[in-house]
Amino acid sequence: MIDQKFSGEREDRELGMNREITRRDFLNGAAIGTGATLLSGSIGAEQLFAAAAFDEFAPEKASDYYPPARAGIRGNHDGSFTFAHRMRDGEAVSSLGAAVATGESYDLVIVGGGISGLAAAYRFRQKAGRGAKILILDNHDDFGGHAKRNEFQAGGRMVLSYGGTQSIESPGNYSAEAKGLLKEIGIDTEKFYKAYDTKLYAKRGTAAFFDKETFGEDRLVTGMNTTPWTEFLAKAPLAEAVKRDIARVYTEKIDYLPEMTREQKIATLRKISYSDYLTWHCKVIPEALPFFQTFTHDLFCVGIESVPAFLCYEAGDDYGSFTYPGFDGLGFPEHEKEEPYIFHFPDGNASVARLLVRSLIPDAVPGSTMEDVVTARANYATLDRAGNAVRIRLNSTVVNVKHLGTRDASKEVEVSYMRGGMLNTVKGNYCVLACYNVMIPYICPELPDAQKEALSYLVKAPLVYTHVALRNWTAFANLGIHQIVAPGGYHTYTALDFPVSLGKYQFPSKPEEPAVLFMLRTPCKPGLPVRDQNRAGRTELLQTPYSKFERNIREQLGRMLGGAGFDPARDIEGIIVNRWAHGYAFTPFGLDLPQWKTGEQPWVLGRQPFGRIAIANSDAGASAYTDTAIDQAFRAVGEILGR
Repeated sequence: MIDQKFSGEREDRELGMNREITRRDFLNGAAIGTGATLLSGSIGAEQLFAAAAFDEFAPEKASDYYPPARAGIRGNHDGSFTFAHRMRDGEAVSSLGAAVATGESYDLVIVGGGISGLAAAYRFRQKAGRGAKILILDNHDDFGGHAKRNEFQAGGRMVLSYGGTQSIESPGNYSAEAKGLLKEIGIDTEKFYKAYDTKLYAKRGTAAFFDKETFGEDRLVTGMNTTPWTEFLAKAPLAEAVKRDIARVYTEKIDYLPEMTREQKIATLRKISYSDYLTWHCKVIPEALPFFQTFTHDLFCVGIESVPAFLCYEAGDDYGSFTYPGFDGLGFPEHEKEEPYIFHFPDGNASVARLLVRSLIPDAVPGSTMEDVVTARANYATLDRAGNAVRIRLNSTVVNVKHLGTRDASKEVEVSYMRGGMLNTVKGNYCVLACYNVMIPYICPELPDAQKEALSYLVKAPLVYTHVALRNWTAFANLGIHQIVAPGGYHTYTALDFPVSLGKYQFPSKPEEPAVLFMLRTPCKPGLPVRDQNRAGRTELLQTPYSKFERNIREQLGRMLGGAGFDPARDIEGIIVNRWAHGYAFTPFGLDLPQWKTGEQPWVLGRQPFGRIAIANSDAGASAYTDTAIDQAFRAVGEILGR
């Protein structure tokens, strides 16, 4: 009889779970420099009293404080949501201890240091003058919100990737204000036409990984979308009837809604899910649906049973990894050619956030161009320096925002926040809440009940952006692919990172060079309404330890790429799991949504100004895009200055 413990230990060694990287990643991912013990709540009352001066907790000033290089679990990392969840669970602010007034007073206090919060600071200073005093508070250990930077050291060089927001999508469609901001901070989107190597992956296609848990056996099949469907599917571990149905719906040009006008077709496709469209109208057998089930995860964070069919038609093949079949014979016009998906810094929109910080606090990010920001090392010790007109205070969770006095008569807003285990307060003439909108009712209880209800409706979609640094990417080269769709996998999509070289940063374009892999996971619970799926997925993410993520990453990559010479124990150089329990902004697409009248949508009602308090963030625009975050910031600042 095989000893299960011995077998498990051997499997761990084969996966590389016993490598030093695991311990190093865990420590780097969980600690926050010299202040980790304060955040953990493990210190005594005497130590807290000794640290009463709010600036004594200053992990950002440590010489080794550099969040972009931390591995392990990032995104909504441990420590960033501790006090927010206590407020959510009904604790009173008074239970956090006696508040310490910092004695600071600002023209504007901003809650949230993401792109919307940074853009609000930029716009306020632009309108109020460069001498305006602004404080930005953020609960994470880095600025940028979802626009986070991931740095790896692999093969003796730095390789970059994005921890969240990927790209400046369709900048030609940005508002005049958003276009102006990008230009003013130094971004020329035309430069990406040269920086993005559109030829590198042109001859490398897509593979599909069929996992044994879903499809009966592990098998990687190359040639998806590039070889005839019958030829591609012939190699898949699927029943013959399933192969025929998938090939049929991809290749036949039949009008599956023949008795309807174009308007009736659109109305019908808006009311039914993509899975129902495939089965009811395209007559695809139910056994074929697992192949398509997770196609919608990337854009919508739920499966095809929850996404209206018309949105799948609209999505088309914008991202090039797969297409949604069944629409070619409906007589709809061809998709208008959009701007190419190339407007991408090597660290995603983290560079947008870094350029905003540079404009607000020049010493924080050395350099002067969009090219040199890519390799610049941010100086976190300068973010909250006395004497700065704009200060960014990280590791600071806001727990209460209130007017001092009645809303109409008040001349100041008091903001209370937890930092280093202590409750501190600052004052501001105005406040912009650029944080998650579902959190605002808990930290600003004086808001009207109807507004709090509207804000609470905007549940964010959870997702995981995992990045894995590889010793090289020869396995992909051997297979002739650059991306893998895994309909039943723990991560449903895997791809080599965007091939962008900008300034001194050169993308590792040769297979023998190190590379970064992007892996997507969107936990959801089919059968529930979309917002309930989001809540369930969030719970799952927050309960999943790093060790489980790591094991699944190593196992899946080994199973997918092992036949091409990939060894997870040898070839993985680093892992960063960007866990976004609160990910994409709420977007109104679900089949179960009410039909709101214009102006009565919850994101519109929720973002209404309240005295000296205004509300920004992409939540307020019900769209998970960078231009929305900027536009909502400009609107919020306009509201408070228009008083």
